[in-house]
This record gives sequence, structure tokens and C-alpha cells, in this order.
Amino acid sequence: MREPRLRIDDLYGIVGHWPRLRLPAGACATLAGPSGSGKSRLLRALADLDPSRGTVHLDGTPREHFRGPQWRRQVVYLPADSSWWAEYVGDHLAAVEAETLATLGFEPDVAQWRIERLSTGERSRLALARAVALGPRVLLLDEPTANLDEATTDAVERVVEGRRGDGLSAVWVTHDPEQAKRLRAQRFELVDGVARERA
Repeated sequence: MREPRLRIDDLYGIVGHWPRLRLPAGACATLAGPSGSGKSRLLRALADLDPSRGTVHLDGTPREHFRGPQWRRQVVYLPADSSWWAEYVGDHLAAVEAETLATLGFEPDVAQWRIERLSTGERSRLALARAVALGPRVLLLDEPTANLDEATTDAVERVVEGRRGDGLSAVWVTHDPEQAKRLRAQRFELVDGVARERA
């Protein structure tokens, strides 16, 4: 029997507990729950950015067999508010394909834009382009479409969907049940601090 891309057994973060997840390559799981319930903290625990205990495997290999930076390059966390450390967009996008930028609504000259001119939505979309360019095996998305209109949300979903066709697995925080359906996702909800699977 083939190992799932991401396997969780009793992951406890600073806030939240994910008892069990079996996520095949190319599959998606969504996580919903009230604001402040710990969804972001669970993603950070998965990415090994916050302290946690429990068992997490990537393609059958335990997380503790990876060095921290090595794990975080394979299991990439995309926060709701991304970090930008250089003056120009292009300084962050060396490996990003023009096709990805175009799908997300950007012309190639976006590389010459100053970071300070970007809107919140533009930062979110460019952070996604930056994340998928790393070639991760798992992408942890923290409400990537929360501030986007319908057309831009569709573009974000198409970019992730295209990478899923190449085997990328995704854990996606969303409050939208229709989005979960479009993503053909296993659905989880954080209830009293526990990520419980929903039908």
C-alpha cells in the first residue's frame, strides 16, 4: 500500500490538536473553524515553525529525519500576511515562471514594482507564486483567498490545482464550504481545539 504524501498522528501544537490525517499526493484537505480557534497555529506546527509533539510523516519519512530548513522547503507554509525583505518584487521571484504570474493576473514587469506599492491582495498572490516556485511536496495555505474577489480567487485555485496535477498536496484554511467542494478536499473543522473530519 502506497504511503500518503502527508501523514499526521496526534499532532499537538501550541493551540490545537490534529488527531489523524492521511493526505495522498495531489490531494487537498481544508481546515475551517472560528477566528482565533488555532487554525494558523496548527499549520505552523505542521511546518515546524512552532513547537509541537506528535507524529508527522512526509512520503513515509518521519519529520525528525529532516533538518528544520529541509523540512520547511518541502512543507511550505504560506501565511495570511506574507513577509517581504527586499525593495523590489523581482528580488523575491527569481524562480517564478511567467505563466504562473500571468495566471495570477500579473505582467512580467511586476518584477520592477516596489514592494511598497503592492496591495494586500497582490502581496498574497505573489507570495503564492513564490511558494509554488520552491517546488514543495506540501503547501500549507492560510486563507489565501480571504481578501480576493471571485475572479482572483479562481486564479489562485487554478495555480494550486495545476501543481496538484504534478503531485503537490495542499492543506488549505478556508471558511467557504463551496471552495472546499471545488477543491475536492477532505474537510476538517477545528471544534474545541480538535481538527475533526467532516463528511
